[in-house]
Amino acid sequence: MVLFAFVLLTVAITMIYLFLTWNFTYWSIRGIKGPKPLPLFGSFPGLITKKQHFADDINNIYRKYKNCESYVGVFLLRSPLLMLLEPQLVHDVFVTSFRHFNSNDVAKLIDRNKDPLLMCNPFVLSDREWHIQRSLVSPGFTISRIRTSYYIMQLVSKAWCEFIKHQMNIHSKEGLNGKDIALRFTSENIAKSVLGIGEKTFTDKIMKNVKMLSENNNIFNIYAVMAGIFPKIINTFKVKFIPNKCEDFFMKLIQEAFRIYLKRSVKHRDFMDHLMSLKKSHNLSDENLISHTMTFLIDGLDTSATVISHCLFLLGRYQTVQKRLLKEILKNSINGELCLDKLNELPYLNACIYECIRILPPGLWSIKRCTAPYTFTNKNGEKVSLAIGDSVMIPIYAIHQDENYYYNPDQFHPERFLTEDGNNLKSRRNIGSFLGFGDGPRMCLGINFATIQTKVAIASVVCQFSITLNAKTKPFVKLDPKHFLTQQDGGVWLNFCERN
Repeated sequence: MVLFAFVLLTVAITMIYLFLTWNFTYWSIRGIKGPKPLPLFGSFPGLITKKQHFADDINNIYRKYKNCESYVGVFLLRSPLLMLLEPQLVHDVFVTSFRHFNSNDVAKLIDRNKDPLLMCNPFVLSDREWHIQRSLVSPGFTISRIRTSYYIMQLVSKAWCEFIKHQMNIHSKEGLNGKDIALRFTSENIAKSVLGIGEKTFTDKIMKNVKMLSENNNIFNIYAVMAGIFPKIINTFKVKFIPNKCEDFFMKLIQEAFRIYLKRSVKHRDFMDHLMSLKKSHNLSDENLISHTMTFLIDGLDTSATVISHCLFLLGRYQTVQKRLLKEILKNSINGELCLDKLNELPYLNACIYECIRILPPGLWSIKRCTAPYTFTNKNGEKVSLAIGDSVMIPIYAIHQDENYYYNPDQFHPERFLTEDGNNLKSRRNIGSFLGFGDGPRMCLGINFATIQTKVAIASVVCQFSITLNAKTKPFVKLDPKHFLTQQDGGVWLNFCERN
């Protein structure tokens, strides 16, 4: 009986091992090099062990192979991916050969019937459907529409600075949580300047639900891991990406915004006006309008807050940069205020934000799905052909940390993005070495609003406060392995001292 149980256990373990490893020859039999995958973990053990961030695993592979290979074969748990190691190949995927890679891999995990708030989100759409929905919503993100809301942004930033001042009086020793105060700004700014909702009671609720969606979405994270182990599960079952509580909240919030808009005596040329005009011109349903609005909220809330908090962290660590930025802001402001045109013309402020996004990009990697057959050529002249459904991994964080493209990449050096040095954003994007906003037709849809929102926040707080790192903050950049998205290890804790 004991022998039978032992044999049964051995067979079971063997079967599990074979199941976890049977496709690990996927790349090697095609002559493609890559790290030896591990059962269950694949090429990225940090995804499961949490000993280091998933993006650090990617970076280790990138650094090992970048000088001898143009791409390597890797495994996301059991799913094979072709990791690109040359920025030019990355640029081809995003721009030149876009029609071959016009879908984000995460789209296959989303069921738009279960997630009505995402049904019109271009990020999870492909082909013609993606083109139609993006063409509808993109005119709402123009500078002219943002200009309409800029005055409200300024009022929000003033109230936000008063909030920071009040909180520092209470928590002077503990410091303030940089991500939380940044999310408070983006929440209130979106509520007022985009949705037209003025009640402050919404701010805390927005923050709570954004954090539930981005930081505590454990069910979807578990499902994503299961999909990596059992890839075919996505063909039969998908879980909701947006938790029910979040969905109910944002549904009611957006419906309230529509109700307030319809009561306006004077219509402004803003985002809500654009949506309502779409409803008339394209006969859109209320569900479509709500989903389009949610697209804007997803782009404008958590991602911007992440960039703001990390920029404040880096400014607090590099005091000489902070002083130079303050000098530029004061020189161009009138009575402490910047008009929108001046704000967009501040080269050092732009450089600080771009450098922050280089060091801590909100998207640490990207996975694109092949939508038309494509062939890559390796450094040695050998080729690999991808079929429809194959996926490529873009190591954004690793490329941003590559000393071949950024001298002393671990240093916060905004000067590298100044035009007079010949290292502006456009030239870096054209060679595929800066991917903070993505690139090509699927570049971040809300880039204009998100960038201006971030500039307003940084300029207002630097103008009023001297920012230093609280003792609880690690004084070096390290990704928190416990978080799937970008977050400084241990969090960002800041001290704010009001300037005279």
